[in-house]
Amino acid sequence: MATIAFLGLGHMGLPMALNLSRAGHEVLGFDVVPAATDAARAAGLTVTASSVEAAERADVVLTMFPSGRHVIDAYRGVDGRTGLIETAAPGSLFIDCSTIAVDESQEAHRLGEAAGHRCLDAPVSGGVVGAENATLAFMVGGSEPDFAAALPLLEAMGRRIVHCGEAGLGQAAKVCNNMILGISQIAVAEAFVLGERLGLSHQALFDVASNASGQCWALTTNCPVPGPVPTSPANRDYQPGFAGALMDKDLGLAEQALTLTGVDARMGLLARRIYHEYAAGPGAAQDFSGIIGTVRAQSRPQEGTNA
Repeated sequence: MATIAFLGLGHMGLPMALNLSRAGHEVLGFDVVPAATDAARAAGLTVTASSVEAAERADVVLTMFPSGRHVIDAYRGVDGRTGLIETAAPGSLFIDCSTIAVDESQEAHRLGEAAGHRCLDAPVSGGVVGAENATLAFMVGGSEPDFAAALPLLEAMGRRIVHCGEAGLGQAAKVCNNMILGISQIAVAEAFVLGERLGLSHQALFDVASNASGQCWALTTNCPVPGPVPTSPANRDYQPGFAGALMDKDLGLAEQALTLTGVDARMGLLARRIYHEYAAGPGAAQDFSGIIGTVRAQSRPQEGTNA
């Protein structure tokens, strides 16, 4: 069993860390947010005084941070502080589960490997529910031997683990996946609003589309209207789930990649603009399926109605 420094104990990180602990691994957690460390302690996780203390006692360093800059700064250290790659024992396995830009992920790999460590990027999909139920999907970039070493750990947290190729390609897969997700969630929302205007019940539309060519995760798991899928955020006033601010962030990473590669992805760029506006208001803290409210609000009123 491994000793794991798990750094980043937020809504996703804490349940992931607890699943590793339940699988028999020694988990040393840390988060810069006091409320997160308090929640981790209350859940029975061992919490250290700093990320460096956790890393120096571990043979695996797993990070779950908000941005690529957080990952790189933590790896190399800033403002005179010791970085994780300097603190960890030579040959430690670094697994970054954050969702960051491909070039930032590749830089993190270079930093770690230059210091004598093994590195993987392993962003996740599945949201808080997937983290709690250990059903996450992992998209992994790095060498085959490092992937093999990490696989038992990832299997303790997820159900579907795919080795996508070399350094950074896990992040590449995540960017592509979430661009599909953002576009499809908007399409599903628009379809339900159109169905409402045409007099179609939510259940009837769901029963048809979920068993026809419109079937997709945004419909069958994250259905944007209450009723058809009882576990969807629509039944909890759009509590995330996966917050609109996170979708905006991920589509921003997709936009960066599209600009870099020159791909003509008009739907992807439009989805980014829509979610950027959504995340500028209350949608930032709501599930991204709450975009259906924006569709309704911006739709032209029907003749003879006040809606």
